[in-house]
Amino acid sequence: MAAHTENEIVIDAPYELVWSMTNDVARWPDLFNEYAAADILHRDGEYVRFRLTMNPDEQGRVWSWVSERLTDPARGVAHAHRVEKGPFEYMFIRWSYERTPAGVRMHWTQDFAMAPGAPVDDATMAANINTNSMRQLALIRDRVEAAARPHPAEVTR
Repeated sequence: MAAHTENEIVIDAPYELVWSMTNDVARWPDLFNEYAAADILHRDGEYVRFRLTMNPDEQGRVWSWVSERLTDPARGVAHAHRVEKGPFEYMFIRWSYERTPAGVRMHWTQDFAMAPGAPVDDATMAANINTNSMRQLALIRDRVEAAARPHPAEVTR
């Protein structure tokens, strides 16, 4: 069996800022509150291979994995998948960006299946992903919108 999640948020900031901040993988620990580190292993144009390391969980365990990401700025999409799958049989992620009158709609789609013997099933992981995605999206929105606001020194000029 496989699982599918979709989550989105509208960010009131210029498209170029939303795109650049959310696709700067090396700076994801500044954007997400769940990542302790994002190490770039290889970059070639719009392709990046990277290792994400989570902050310790409630039991003090630290999770880490390697993913690959390919961005398509002309189409406003990014595709990623886990190379080191951990408890997943597979994990594919698609980020899409759309200009709207209210700002940039950032939409996350995740398709995955849990590996046999994983500590949770597909439905439980989908519920976890949906809950966490909304938290992370709100945090990203707040941080990007803060970056888009003029600084006080700029306002007084």
